[in-house]
Amino acid sequence: MKREALRVEPISTFLTRRNAPVSPVTRAGHMIFVSGLPPFDPETGEIAEVPIERQSELVMEQMKLCLQAAGASLDNVMKCNVYCTSTKHFAVFNAVYARYFPNDPPARIFVCTPEWFGPFDVEIDCIAMM
Repeated sequence: MKREALRVEPISTFLTRRNAPVSPVTRAGHMIFVSGLPPFDPETGEIAEVPIERQSELVMEQMKLCLQAAGASLDNVMKCNVYCTSTKHFAVFNAVYARYFPNDPPARIFVCTPEWFGPFDVEIDCIAMM
């Protein structure tokens, strides 16, 4: 089974400009893997410096966009890994996450990480099946 790396704009352009050795989403057979990415502003493609609620929305929208590029949707997500800079963001993040997965949410882990390379607090990756 061959891995297929998919371009997703404006995310792919941002990654290319920074020589980041990562694809936003890859697909192989019935499996889809969405990379953890910072909250990109959909208009500029740059990292958005916004409150945690908006960061969470942007990251979820990007995940949705990556899944769509692979021919899937949030309904196909089996597991999410959430990385956040502080447990103080847990409640706000959960409220946003619940809007995107209102019924039968996928398996998930919430991991705290001390810091990122940029001005953001949350990142999510996921695995989905077709």
